[in-house]
Amino acid sequence: MYTASSAFVEALTEAGVAYVFANFGSDHPGLLEAFAEQQAKGGKVPTVLTCPNEMVALSAAQGFAQATGRPQAVVVHVDCGTQALAGAVHNAAKARVPVMIFAGAAPYTQEGELRGSRNEFIHWIQDVFDQRGIVREYAKYSNEIRTGRNIKQVVHRAFQFATSAPQGPAYLMAAREVMEEEVPRIDVDPAGFKPIAPAALAPGDVEAVVAELCAARFPLVVTSYLGRQTEAVNELIRLCRTLAMGVVESGPTYVNFPSDDPLYLGNRFSEPTQDAALAEADLVLVLDCDVPWMPIHDRPRTGAKIIHIDSDPLKEQMPLWYIPAQRVYQADTAVALSQINARLASAGVDRAAVAARLERCRVHHSKRERALLEREQPDAAAITPAYLTARLREHLDPDCIVLNEGITNYTVIHDHLRSTLPGSVYRSGGSSLGWGGGAAIGMKLALPEKTIVSVTGDGSYLFTVPTAVHWMARQYKTPFLQVIYNNRGWRSPKLSMLAVYPDGYGSRSDNVGVNIEPPPDYAAIAAAAGGAFARTVRQPGDLDDALSQALHAVRTEGRSAVLDVWIPHL
Repeated sequence: MYTASSAFVEALTEAGVAYVFANFGSDHPGLLEAFAEQQAKGGKVPTVLTCPNEMVALSAAQGFAQATGRPQAVVVHVDCGTQALAGAVHNAAKARVPVMIFAGAAPYTQEGELRGSRNEFIHWIQDVFDQRGIVREYAKYSNEIRTGRNIKQVVHRAFQFATSAPQGPAYLMAAREVMEEEVPRIDVDPAGFKPIAPAALAPGDVEAVVAELCAARFPLVVTSYLGRQTEAVNELIRLCRTLAMGVVESGPTYVNFPSDDPLYLGNRFSEPTQDAALAEADLVLVLDCDVPWMPIHDRPRTGAKIIHIDSDPLKEQMPLWYIPAQRVYQADTAVALSQINARLASAGVDRAAVAARLERCRVHHSKRERALLEREQPDAAAITPAYLTARLREHLDPDCIVLNEGITNYTVIHDHLRSTLPGSVYRSGGSSLGWGGGAAIGMKLALPEKTIVSVTGDGSYLFTVPTAVHWMARQYKTPFLQVIYNNRGWRSPKLSMLAVYPDGYGSRSDNVGVNIEPPPDYAAIAAAAGGAFARTVRQPGDLDDALSQALHAVRTEGRSAVLDVWIPHL
């Protein structure tokens, strides 16, 4: 019997989906039957991975897509499973990462009128007025499948939306009767649903941007997520070296520029200080960036020209957003930079000015490098975040992948990893904690030859749902190293409080409701759930041995490892 569910599974295969991260429920009998039938017949279908938690499922799909650019599928249970996606749907949306989410819906008949009619008490409880509304603010596209006769067209359209810039999650839902519907076999050419082609700058705009860049005394690039495309990084390097233009990363989600290049001037998250390079620049080129500066205490100098090129320059999901840009372009950054570089090749560049700027950037870069090196020195009394990151760096191969969910240690981790290769460091792109565990599984599935390392705070480790993560890591042979920067609490809300009330009552309190003391045995949780190598490290002298053993477990023994490293208390 060929059903809507059969066609749905075929559509996923046609769309290039390798994995379905699934948390099945009573709304999915047709899907379960369709997968079982194809597997029994030896048909080509995506691999179904059982995900004991929906947050982990979507984080894994996001990690896979971040590593490869290829969207995967997540299947969840009616309104409950949609809500249980939790902050993962926020992360995928804010990071502009393509993924397709499918949820069943409560049956709409109750007396056996159609196959799939209600036969369990929960079918009344799970019937809600607006299930799509749960994720509407975060979905690039959402729709309800109303018949199986055009289900493939709807699925391919969802993928087309998800993969067209700015990318994001697509959400589909269907009642059980629809998915059980017997339908004629459906043939659809996926080539008719390709993503929209990358946008380019108009020729006149290329001329205008190049003229502004060549006229600038001290031009500066600010970027955040340009590094999701390797070709964009290569074009940025070419541009910056042509003009000796410095680069500052603001809340970097990827490696956007090699940190060892003298034109690299650092990265910022929410530090309450003025960035020196931003204050000097007379032209700021903002490329693929959500928050280029914090205007309350960090902004370009008065009179600086600002040019903004982005796949999402309007920031369509942000009700309040603006920067004083004189030129704004919606374009694919790799394409736009290629156009600018091609035009620069025939433009007259002031070589003396370029040489002077390069020397100026070298001075800034060298000063920064010396300061970082000083912070990496060991402290006999404690393991500092800078020292921990430096030691981790020394144990990793250059092509290892690090997932940074260090929260209040975002900057420290990004600084001291000193990454140079595009695709070697990732962040969730959003602000909902718990991405790093599931994302590590997704990235390991996508790139099985790579060593995956997830670095996380102790608070965010709890949000990853470690029991589900490490069960899956063992079950699906996706071992990774997880390093916990354990300061025994949630430091971020405490810092936020101190920023607003520096001399308030909270500043004089030892516990404002963010302590996690005594802490759980985090490493033991992973060992119990997934057989992971587990070790707690409290002394600097034990750190190198622990890192060596943990990486041996991952690389040689094929099992995950968790290091619970105690850093100074929050």
